[in-house]
Amino acid sequence: MTIETVVQSDVKERQRILVMYNNQDMLMLLNRTLELEGFDTIVVADCDEAVTMLGTLNPDLIIMDTYLPDTSSLKTLDVLRGLSDVPIVVITADNEVETLKTVFAHGADDFIRKPFGVRPFIARIRAKLRRYRGEVLEAPV
Repeated sequence: MTIETVVQSDVKERQRILVMYNNQDMLMLLNRTLELEGFDTIVVADCDEAVTMLGTLNPDLIIMDTYLPDTSSLKTLDVLRGLSDVPIVVITADNEVETLKTVFAHGADDFIRKPFGVRPFIARIRAKLRRYRGEVLEAPV
């Protein structure tokens, strides 16, 4: 096996996560956290860029904020869901139950309220990816 083959197979195993977030500090934190956990991240600034990257790079999961600068988050969620069935995780500071119901109705697969811990966040991301790929965890003996 050549080095090129090893590099290509390693790249294929790393899962890609598309991150669209309105706050630059939070965006950098999410990006760094996901990379440290072994994910490749694709950071985008708006819906148009997300749609382009969705078609080009085929991410395994999308993380988005409910407050996006260029368009309605629900409209963005509708567009992304219409183009792909990859899991979409929405992060928000909103604590309203109605927001939760609305986001799920527009196609989100999970809803994470800020502030949140890194470990539970990563566990939820891994669970969404596992279910999306159809993997089954074996029960502990």
